[in-house]
Amino acid sequence: MTTLQAVAGEAGANLDTDRFTAMLDMMWRIRAFEELAVRSLDEKLVLGAIHPSIGQEACAAGICCNMERADLLLSTHRGHGHTLAKGADALAMMRELFGRDGGTCGGKGGSMHIADFDVGMLGANGVVAANITIAAGAAHALKLRGEKRVVVCIFGDGAINRGPFLEGLNWAKVFDLPVLFVCEDNNFSATTHTGVMTAGPGAAARAQSLGLPARSVDGNDILAVDAATRTALAALHAGEGPQFLHCKTYRMTGHTAVDPAGYRDQAEVESWRERDPIARLGEALRLAGVSAARLEEARTKAYAEMEEVYATARDTAWPDVAGAYRDVQDCGDPQVRAFS
Repeated sequence: MTTLQAVAGEAGANLDTDRFTAMLDMMWRIRAFEELAVRSLDEKLVLGAIHPSIGQEACAAGICCNMERADLLLSTHRGHGHTLAKGADALAMMRELFGRDGGTCGGKGGSMHIADFDVGMLGANGVVAANITIAAGAAHALKLRGEKRVVVCIFGDGAINRGPFLEGLNWAKVFDLPVLFVCEDNNFSATTHTGVMTAGPGAAARAQSLGLPARSVDGNDILAVDAATRTALAALHAGEGPQFLHCKTYRMTGHTAVDPAGYRDQAEVESWRERDPIARLGEALRLAGVSAARLEEARTKAYAEMEEVYATARDTAWPDVAGAYRDVQDCGDPQVRAFS
């Protein structure tokens, strides 16, 4: 019996069904958004890479739905779910992927660099681990300004083998910064099993070696993710310094939407498919008394919403060409300045 089934079956009356039904809604919205983002490649609406997080929805919803709007979020190249769960508008996100007018970054960022400052989403990042040091800097700024906001930084398991992991966590601990570091561990660094290239016991142990409290949870169990996130955020708000959360999950696609993932063992894939986080939460809610009609409504509404988002974004005009020069710093011609 899974943690979800145990909680729902043995203490269903104590399960906050309204709260977790809302999270189910968000998880279905994330999956629908990403499945349509994958479709956009076939229709050549996106000409760059799409990195789906299908199968990892419990991490996005369980973490970001606990954040305040003013809190700051840093994500990875696999960041659609995080951005949506933080409160970004789905239509503005899809327009961003398509490079259209009204995108969250004016169509300039695309999938791997999506951001929405209005909801505190400081940006996805195509450079593995680069968001870790950015998060430390953002958290340091909040501390210097005496603000009560916190920073959440989500990165993959491949990031723990890069220098910014040590640098960012060390800086955050030395200066006692309000940042929650989350390793969204989906087993793979692009096309390589992370385990074969990672020495020692892994992410949580490395964080603990730097003095950060670290919690490891089943990232496909949204009750576990939710509880661990709430505990970590409470510690941040209590001034207890940086926290670390290790979520063990799995992506059901290849590294990108066009990656057939032939390097993966199919038995492994199927074992994780049986632990699908949306299905697990749906079963928990069913056992807790949520009707089958309400559970089905979560799925159908999400796909209807995203189909409309997709069609609207596809029919949206391209940005004004003059916008290409907006937000670009012009330092002048260095040769003219050097010799004038």
